[in-house]
Amino acid sequence: MSSDRPGVMAPPPLIFGGAFALGYLCRNLMPRLGSPVAGAAVAAVGVIILGLSFNRMLRASTNIDPSKPTTALVTSGIYRFSRNPIYAATTLLYIAAALSFRVLPALILLPVVLVVLHFGVIRREERYLESKFPEEYRNYRARVRRWI
Repeated sequence: MSSDRPGVMAPPPLIFGGAFALGYLCRNLMPRLGSPVAGAAVAAVGVIILGLSFNRMLRASTNIDPSKPTTALVTSGIYRFSRNPIYAATTLLYIAAALSFRVLPALILLPVVLVVLHFGVIRREERYLESKFPEEYRNYRARVRRWI
């Protein structure tokens, strides 16, 4: 196994999906708040950000999967505004699903998801990128925020 990987604790979709599934299982324990219309609006924004992010990564010919080696540091397009637009978009899609399906416990679990994502994925990716692209990543990190 190669060491040219960020060493994330779990695939981000699994982190989001696991929390949402737990929230869904607990949905009858709390009021059913939300709206499919609000969920669709939030989802539309998330899908646009996700599409722009994936497009930029594919154009750079680098891996989108954080468990695989990064071959290029992407700093253009939507990455000029956020170092983690894919995670921002996934968060919006998570919120959209919770609103659409009226799953309040999933929304309550979101802060836990974001803490796990921060320490188990993002911080590890940042250390990896800094070791792989030292000067370029430090400059990028200095001028672009982590989320928005």
